[in-house]
Amino acid sequence: MMKIICVGRNYSDHIRELKNEKPDKPVIFCKPESVLLHSPAEFILPLIDSEIHYECELVLRIGKDGKHIPENIGNDWIDGIGLGIDFTARDLQEKLKNKGLPWERAKSFDGSAILGEIKPYNYRPYQFSMKLNDQVVQNGNTEHMLFSFSEIIADVSSWMSLSKGDLIFTGTPAGVGPVAKGDVLRGYLDNQENFICLIK
Repeated sequence: MMKIICVGRNYSDHIRELKNEKPDKPVIFCKPESVLLHSPAEFILPLIDSEIHYECELVLRIGKDGKHIPENIGNDWIDGIGLGIDFTARDLQEKLKNKGLPWERAKSFDGSAILGEIKPYNYRPYQFSMKLNDQVVQNGNTEHMLFSFSEIIADVSSWMSLSKGDLIFTGTPAGVGPVAKGDVLRGYLDNQENFICLIK
């Protein structure tokens, strides 16, 4: 079964934005495959008492099985790259964190992972952005990541096997914020539209 592996706190500006502590190694959590929606997507706001925030992220697709993958060849396990959204029930997440509890209730509700078009991966820097109702709200570049793709793959595979088809959401830059019914989110990878998501 395909896994959705997510990286938190991978951009310094987003860490400052949420007043979090800078990690010394990747912060990892997972979402079940059942939450995944493919673009063009209609995301139905969940019936929970919480503010739902978007987080636009680069998404890697793993191309072969592996475990204990050395960092210097980690990128060889990537066979595709795209964009996605990691939706988060922000105030619920804060309550859970303050109590030292897991984040799943705030991260793994239905439709909480949007996936755009997966394209062939090239060994180069990637730039991406997202618009909320035609206004750019997020900009990111792989050169600003705390942990590179190869570092993430080496870290995750040191304790959890990776399988062909697994997806890795690699973290979000600053600019996250709430969504409301009727909003339209569009993601751009290297200035080309990669996903569209309507909030319902």
